[in-house]
Amino acid sequence: MTMVRFLHTADWQIGMTRRFLEPEAQSRFTAARTDAIRRLGEVAAAQDCAFVVVCGDVFESNHLTGRTVRRALDALRTVPVPVYLLPGNHDPLDAASVYRSALFLAERPGHVHVLERAGVHEVSPGVELVAAPWESKHPGRDLVAEAMGLLPPGPAPEGVTRVVVGHGGVDTFDPEWRDHATIATGPLVQALDAGQVHYVALGDRHSRTEVAGRADLQYAGTPEPTRETEVAPGEALVVEVDPGAPSGERVRVRGHRVGTWGFTVLDRQVDSDADVASLDAELAALPDPDRTVVFLNLRGMLGVVEHARLEEVRGRHADRLGALVEREQHRDLVVADDDAAWAELELGGFLGPAVEEIRAEAQRPAPAGSPSAQEAPVETSSAPFLAGRPDDEASARDALALLYRLSRSGS
Repeated sequence: MTMVRFLHTADWQIGMTRRFLEPEAQSRFTAARTDAIRRLGEVAAAQDCAFVVVCGDVFESNHLTGRTVRRALDALRTVPVPVYLLPGNHDPLDAASVYRSALFLAERPGHVHVLERAGVHEVSPGVELVAAPWESKHPGRDLVAEAMGLLPPGPAPEGVTRVVVGHGGVDTFDPEWRDHATIATGPLVQALDAGQVHYVALGDRHSRTEVAGRADLQYAGTPEPTRETEVAPGEALVVEVDPGAPSGERVRVRGHRVGTWGFTVLDRQVDSDADVASLDAELAALPDPDRTVVFLNLRGMLGVVEHARLEEVRGRHADRLGALVEREQHRDLVVADDDAAWAELELGGFLGPAVEEIRAEAQRPAPAGSPSAQEAPVETSSAPFLAGRPDDEASARDALALLYRLSRSGS
């Protein structure tokens, strides 16, 4: 049988936007996804791959600007081997399909092919792709099973190596079949064991993942990460299939790093100035900050002075990083008032009365019957300033922290 080496990738999602990115960072993020195509081509050439398969969601949607599509096609033009694109749920073969647009048809490089027909595609003598393209965003059926049903029963013919190219979730990760397009894993395993097909290349899951613990049934993941929960994104898989090799050696898969962005989560307790300094140092040590998105989850209690320093740390690193994201549901940071801090400043002019007014408002008890009053009743005059409490929203910690910073900058 024919030994073949190829590059398995998926979920490029060219044109993707992320709401937490500022415009300048979004531009760099967009460019990185297109530049990844060129890096994939370099890997394919260096590893002597015969072709590249992209298992769905090449584009973020079918409604992209001409500039976005052209830049993707320009990048594809640099890939030195044939490229096979599978339409997925983001870019299906519907009436608005980018693959059927006048621009794509006119400017598509000759070595770039769209797998727009379900079933077998011979890509070279003895090498077949079994494609399962999406014709709509909600097909309502297992497209991979449908494509497999077009194969003749029994093992592949002598001298033929078959690779399934599919997109979507598998029942291993969706046992309740919440989506009717979920891919059934059992029949694929049986087909692999019977030699009817030799490798199943999947897309849709952005983390590189072996399905059913098998090297011959995998998701490649996305070449550039898209969110913080992904595992081992930023890779492409070089797959070598040799059906004639001994069992256990017929498929070899190696991951190659192509991603340049990184997503990380920092979950930290901050209760002192030392904790703030430690967080500052940790953020400063991150590599490639302009391509790093940090999801910052903070908890603890700080005085107004320490909180002002924390705000300065946040602002400085937000300027350096691709993004510094703090989600309210992951934040449990309380700011306590500090008489000594304000006395030290000897505020005059409008700042002194402003601080006293805000502090007085912060210490006012919640109205009777309000959720915060029911949860945590407080004394009228002795209540500490706790900016994290709902009843202190009128005097949010940012107001006092800002006043503190203003007073310090003017001293």
